[in-house]
Amino acid sequence: MDTGTHFVMGLGLFGLAHLDPAVTAHQEASQAFLIATVVGSQIPDADTLYRFGGNAAYIRNHRGWSHSLPMLFAWPTLITWVLSMFFTNTDWKQLWFWTFVAVFIHIFIDLFNTYGTQALRPLSSRWVSWNVINIFDPFIFALHLVGFLLWWALPQNPGYTFSLIYLFLIAYIGWRSWIRYRLVSRLKQELNEPGRYTVTPTVHWNVWNVIVEQPHRVKMGEIRGGQLFWTGQLSTKDLDHPAVIHSKKADSIDAFLSFTSYGYPQVFSRPYGYEVRWLDVRYHYKKHFPFVAVALLDSEYTPFHSFVGWMSEDQLEKKVQHLLS
Repeated sequence: MDTGTHFVMGLGLFGLAHLDPAVTAHQEASQAFLIATVVGSQIPDADTLYRFGGNAAYIRNHRGWSHSLPMLFAWPTLITWVLSMFFTNTDWKQLWFWTFVAVFIHIFIDLFNTYGTQALRPLSSRWVSWNVINIFDPFIFALHLVGFLLWWALPQNPGYTFSLIYLFLIAYIGWRSWIRYRLVSRLKQELNEPGRYTVTPTVHWNVWNVIVEQPHRVKMGEIRGGQLFWTGQLSTKDLDHPAVIHSKKADSIDAFLSFTSYGYPQVFSRPYGYEVRWLDVRYHYKKHFPFVAVALLDSEYTPFHSFVGWMSEDQLEKKVQHLLS
C-alpha cells in the first residue's frame, strides 16, 4: 500500500491496542505504543533508501528483504529495543507484540496489491501478489478516517471502535477477493482459450485490468461495469530475438525481470544497433506501458546503455536521446 495508507493504519492500530490494559496504564506507555504502531507500520518500507542507488537497485530490492520472514521478527525487536531505552516504565513484551502486529499487517496487506512482496524470503524469492486491492484504496483510507472521527466523538472506547473498523476491513478484502475470483473464472469460461489469465485492481471498484497471456500474443483489456473491453495486444515474436537474449545482461533489464514475470520485449533496429524495450503488461494504460526497461545494444548485441523506471512515452524518448548524445 501507499505511505499514507500505512500511516493511517498505524494510527488505527494504536486505537485498537487500547483493548490492552498495558497501553492505557499511564501516559508514557501510551506514547510508546503510539510510536511503536506508527513506526512499525512504516518500517518495512525503509528500503526506499535504495532509491539513492538508482532505479535498478530500488526495483530489485524494494519489498524484498525488508518484507521477508526474518524481518517480520527483526523489525519489532529493533523498534522495541530502541523505545525501551526512552520509555523505561513500559511493558516491553506487550510493546513488542503490538509492534509485531503493525509490521505483520504492513507486510500482509501489501500482498493484496499488484506490486506484491517477497514475503517468503529466504524460503523463496518469488514475488507474491494477490491482485485484490489497488496500491491506494480509497475505501480503506476513508474507513480509517471514519474510525478517527468516531474516536474523536467517543474517546473512551477507541479499542471497540477499531475492532469494528477492522472487521469491516476484513469483510471488504474478502469481498474483493471473491469478486476477483469470479472475474477470472468468468473470463476463462467465456474466452475458452489456453493461457495465463490475470485480473488486477484499479483505484475504481468497478474497473479491473485484464491480461491474457498466450504463446504468440498477450492481450490487454479492462472490465468496466461488468463489460469486457480489449485495449491492446502485443506479439511475443521478439522473445527469441538475439538482441532480447543479450539485453538480459544489462543490469537494468536484470532488475526489471527479477521483479516481474509479466515483462515482454519489443526490438527496434537502430543505426547504432538495436533498442530493446521490456514492457510490464500489468500496467498497460491508454496504449502506453509506463513501467519499462530499455537496453541499447550495438550491432554485435553488446549492451552499452540501459535504464528502468516509470515514465511517459515522451520521457522515454528523451531518455534514449540523452544517453545517445
